[in-house]
This record gives sequence, C-alpha cells and structure tokens, in this order.
Amino acid sequence: MRTALALPAILLPSALLTAGCFGTSPSSGGGQVRPADAERRINPADVALPAGYRIEAVATRLTFPTAVAFDDQNRPYVVEAGYSYGEFFAKPRLVRIEPGGGRTEIAAGADNGPWTGVAFHGGNFYVAEGGVMRGGAILRVSPDGKITPLIQDLPSKGDHHTNGPAVSPDGSSIYFSIGVATNSGVVGTDNAHFGWLKRDPSFHDIPAKDIKLTGENFTTENPLSNDKNAKAVTGAYLPFNTPSQPGQVIPGKIPCTGGIFKMPLAGGEAQLVAWGLRNPFGLAFAPDGRLFCTENSYDVRGSRPVYGSGDVLWPITPGTWYGWPDFHAGYPLTWSDHYQAPGKPAPKFLLAEHPNAPPTPAAVLPVHGSYCGFDFSRSSRFGFAGQAFIAAFGDMAPGVGKVMAPVGFRVDRVDPNTGVIEVFAANRGKDNGPASRIHGGGLERPVAARFDNTGEVLYVVDFGVMSMDGDKPQPRQETGVLWRIIRTATVAGAEQQEVVR
Repeated sequence: MRTALALPAILLPSALLTAGCFGTSPSSGGGQVRPADAERRINPADVALPAGYRIEAVATRLTFPTAVAFDDQNRPYVVEAGYSYGEFFAKPRLVRIEPGGGRTEIAAGADNGPWTGVAFHGGNFYVAEGGVMRGGAILRVSPDGKITPLIQDLPSKGDHHTNGPAVSPDGSSIYFSIGVATNSGVVGTDNAHFGWLKRDPSFHDIPAKDIKLTGENFTTENPLSNDKNAKAVTGAYLPFNTPSQPGQVIPGKIPCTGGIFKMPLAGGEAQLVAWGLRNPFGLAFAPDGRLFCTENSYDVRGSRPVYGSGDVLWPITPGTWYGWPDFHAGYPLTWSDHYQAPGKPAPKFLLAEHPNAPPTPAAVLPVHGSYCGFDFSRSSRFGFAGQAFIAAFGDMAPGVGKVMAPVGFRVDRVDPNTGVIEVFAANRGKDNGPASRIHGGGLERPVAARFDNTGEVLYVVDFGVMSMDGDKPQPRQETGVLWRIIRTATVAGAEQQEVVR
C-alpha cells in the first residue's frame, strides 16, 4: 500500500485555505440561486478559450442532453436523458442535429432513463440506459430507430446509473460502467431524498467479488416508517435497516455496482474489467489504446460522509480494484483527519480485507467539480494531441457538501502522463460559475466533450440550467445546448492558455 507524508495539494479542498471561516460561512455553490433568476441566455462571446479557438452554439433548447456521437457522415446526434436528479421525468431521445440547429428524432425510450451516453459504430448507435426505474441496459439503435436491448436488468437503480458506452479500438467489444447505489457503501436517508429508497427498499451495493465486512453499522432515522421516532441500523453492502456483523461475507456478483464491464458488440454476458469505482461516468480510449475513466468521488452526505475528495481520472488496468468504499485516489479514508467532515465522525474502513492496493490515478480533479464525459485529442490540427478534454458539470452544493465558491462549470484539459490540469473553456468574468449565476450567455453545466470523426472539432454537451433548492436539484427543461469548438488559426504560442479571469 502506498504511504505518504502529505497529500498532493490538488487533493485539498479550497475551503481548507480559509478554514477559519469555512465552518461559519454559508455554502455558495454554482446552483444556489433562485430558480426564477436562473435565466438561460446564449452568447458564445462569453466563453474564454485559448488564442486561436472559437466556440459556437450548434443547437439550443435541448432537454437534459448528456452525450453526442457522430455517424459515418460525421453528422452529430445527441441523447436527451429523459430523467434528471430531482425526480424529473421526460422522454429520453436520440436526436440528429440538423444544419441550422433543427433536430430529427431517431428513437425514444420510456420512463427508464436517464440515457447517459451514446456511441456509433458499424452503422448502429449504442446507448447507455441508466435504469432508474427498472435497472440499466445497453441498447442498440438502428438508423431507422429500432431499439434492441443487448443487456438488461443491470443494478443501477440507485444514486448512480449505467454509463458509457465506448467501443473498443478494434471494434470487437463495447465497454460500459455502472455506478454505485450509495455515496460511500451504506444505504441511508440521503437515498430516500434521491427517491429510489422508497421505490426499491431492498436495493443496495453489490461487490464484484466476495468481501469481508468489519461490521460497522450506522443508525439513522427511518424514512420508510410511519413512526417519526423510528430508527434504522444499516451495514455496508446490505439493504436499508439491515445491520452487518464483523467478519460477515458478502458474496460477489457480476454485474456489480461500481464497476466497468465489456461484452461483445453483438451483445452477451457482462465481463468484469475493473471495480471499486464510485461513479465511473466517462469512458474513453486514448490514442495509444489505453482505457481511461472519470470517477465522480464521494460527497459529504449520508450515513458515512467523506470530505475533501476530488474527482479522479483513472487509467484502467483490467482486474483491478480501485479502492471504493475505503480509499480515495489511492489514499485510505482513515488517512489522518483529511477525509473527516466537519462535525461528523471520521470514516472507518468497511472492508476487513482489501482486494489489492489501489493504483495511482492519472490526475485528481477539483473537489465537487463533477467531471463527467471526456475524449482525447488525436489531431495536431486541433492541438494538444494525447490530452484529455473533460467536461465539468459543476457542483451540486449544498446537497453534496458545502463549497465557498462554485466549482466546475467548464471544460478542462488534462495531460494523463503528468496529471497537469489546465482550464480550456470557461465563462469570462471575475467569478466562476454557470452562466445563469453570473448573468452571462456562456457555459451552464458541461456534461460531455467529444471530438467529431475528423478529430478537428470538439463538441461540448451542456446539460442546461440546474439550480439547487436546498438539497433538491431543480433542472429546467429546454435549456440544454450543443456547443462546437474549432481551431481557427495557428499562431505563435497557440497552445498557451488565454487568461480566463
């Protein structure tokens, strides 16, 4: 196991820099505005980019868009999720974006969203269906809109869903991921706030392989009881109000929660690639063929809150356990008091034995930035070849924990070999945050970034306005945007960042 005298600076939440006022100051997240004030305006000039690049809005008035893919004619297609945190349901759709911003519906789903991702290969689309109602699925969608499930009933009815997909470089396999049911391994009252605990009170996290528990239990209110004074005692990897015992063995199962999987392109059984990942949302293959994923890290909520854990960019080694629910970015949650939430007990190990020492990440990203879909540049004409361009959806404070200022709401580029992170696209102004908060017309909540077939144009999927009413998200329909970033000139120092603010 790796040891260290100090955590890398990037792991430290910005709040620690002002620790004296953190405990008394109110949270100031990007979505903490009145819904009535969250107006969506579109003005590409409000987005700062490196010299020699420009951005334009390709399509507007999308509802909860989450991903983009390109057919063999290089035409863009967007998936609209059909579900959003806050228990908002709409129709999930795959739509083609026409010249001028119009759209043509190719296929539509039912109430089992969110549709979280899409890939195109060999004349068909492959869609990840999140499965909030009936479990996740990978769907094949033909150009005429016929939907064929390739795998169904995936365990993704909890906090996080079925994500991906990504087609292997040789075209033989499709990779996808499943997030965990909970924040940090224990079903609690926060999962009732998400909505799913009352829909499926037996749902819980599932390991890929047999694990042995320490027997840590957590006492909470019982939102499933009519008695307001009722309490529940819950252990890790068990249904709500089910205590664990020291040394208890939880059988492994495939598919599990918190894992990455692959299967033949034509469909078949899920094969485990990696596990121990909280929410491996984005999947992408680097130009050298290596698989990477973005992991949305722990929140400061629920029975076992974890403080100060940045999102992670991981290189994926098949067969490896990546540390959830006892590690973050290779460090144990019991390390010093770094991961202890203010006023809460320090997290203890849930597993009595760990499958392996967690590996080292490619990069640790800002705390609560919610880094999601990404792609690698393959073009010297666009620039930064080999680097990852990652969409940062932005914080959902205060539901995920307190922040002193908005985090995310931009597109970053990351060198996977050095871990260096640079802002690539962000809203102009002296303050960070979504456009609706800073009264601009730029980026709102970027959720995916992907290059087109030429590799010379970067598309950014912008989910749209989502404000926060306390802990409850308030997404606004028809506020999503598909942006396009083009390199317009090669100038001296063009791969140097413009000063954003």
